[in-house]
Amino acid sequence: MRETFHKNERLCSRTLIRGLFRNGRSFISGPFRVQWQYVPLGIEVPAQVMISVPKSLFPKATSRNLLKRRIREAYRRNKAILYDPLTACGRQLILIITYNTRETLTFEEIRLKIIVLLQRLNESVEKTSG
Repeated sequence: MRETFHKNERLCSRTLIRGLFRNGRSFISGPFRVQWQYVPLGIEVPAQVMISVPKSLFPKATSRNLLKRRIREAYRRNKAILYDPLTACGRQLILIITYNTRETLTFEEIRLKIIVLLQRLNESVEKTSG
């Protein structure tokens, strides 16, 4: 699998985001809060993701952008952990990853936390798919 992060892998639809906040499942893993939901996307990617860093935790945009870049890169490199079981069971999902701590973690720390997060999400996917 190629380690890319194209536009169609980003969650941009307001209706999908609203529906996710209303009906989605969520869990907390490390410094992240993850909300996810199965949806038929009608595109070829197994998952769409949105990454969020709250302004209340990081008032400066440069700090928020740094963290979002680090999270995006860690997700891009390790998304195969999630994509393989989703393509195997033929499902698609949307998810929002929200950063929930005031400290700025290094890329390596974020990468390890994202791997744990994706493995936990993978377990949830396998559990609900039967």
